[in-house]
Amino acid sequence: MPHVLVAGKLHPSGVALLKSAPGITFDYVEEVSELSYAPLISKADGLVIRTQPLSARTVADAGRLKIVSRHGVGYDSVDLSSLNQRGIALAVVGDVNSVSVAEHAMMLLLAAAKRALRGDHSVRNGSWGWRNKLEAVEISGKKLLIVGYGRIGRHLARMASGFGMGVRAYDPYLERQGWPEGVASPASDLDEGLAWADAVSVHAPKADRPLIGAAELAKLRPSAILVNTARGGVVDEAALAAALRSGRLAAAGIDVFDDEPPPQDNQLFDLDQVILSPHVAGLTAECGERMAISSVQNVLDFFAGRIDPTLIVNTAELTRR
Repeated sequence: MPHVLVAGKLHPSGVALLKSAPGITFDYVEEVSELSYAPLISKADGLVIRTQPLSARTVADAGRLKIVSRHGVGYDSVDLSSLNQRGIALAVVGDVNSVSVAEHAMMLLLAAAKRALRGDHSVRNGSWGWRNKLEAVEISGKKLLIVGYGRIGRHLARMASGFGMGVRAYDPYLERQGWPEGVASPASDLDEGLAWADAVSVHAPKADRPLIGAAELAKLRPSAILVNTARGGVVDEAALAAALRSGRLAAAGIDVFDDEPPPQDNQLFDLDQVILSPHVAGLTAECGERMAISSVQNVLDFFAGRIDPTLIVNTAELTRR
């Protein structure tokens, strides 16, 4: 009888699916931290996990673990090499959050362009005259570079095009594989795309170093806007704060951070041309339910021998064993 550990609060529909599954028992820890679920990992045959880390040390304590199912599509907080060494499958949900993330990126772009935070403060603080500074700008007719042109990037391209923006995308993988149909044409390289753009929205995975650092930010025009709904670390936070503070960049919208939650001395917190949100782009009410159901269903399907192999990210490693 498989025993499942749910690490992090799930939409009630996901919990209900577990409760209704015959032959399944489970533990449920709502707190999102590794310390909160680690004491229960030794009993788990399957793990459903939110955004908190899954370290090699915790994997070493998981003697029965066979499947880890991420409540989302990213897995940079999971020590994949330790799962590979043990032959433990890592699954992600399918295309359940791309529209939500694209909508959030569009919202951050609009809020940054319209200086929404400054406008809000001007009303609440009695500084009505702020409106006459004409700081808000239009996005219609402006140029958007999308860095990473997967499902989220393609949804965003469609939305931005509807606002009258010109759209290009930078994605060397897709250029090699074949550029998809859509409104965005490919940028020849990242530097060229950055120099062309009035706004940049990042949708690329995290790598060993920031994709957008001080050198890349310097390629942007001072009136440009940067949005990041991808992962913390894809954009160099310190370099971004310095560019905004110095006037080398006009505004930004940030949903993801190097450390989550970020410390209160984060350099972006005192910049009112920056719109911040708590890694919530994919957490609409509708999407939260879809992710909960999909992440639980992956575990159930795994133990039933019918999981969609395209949702297992380390299939190649597992087949080598």
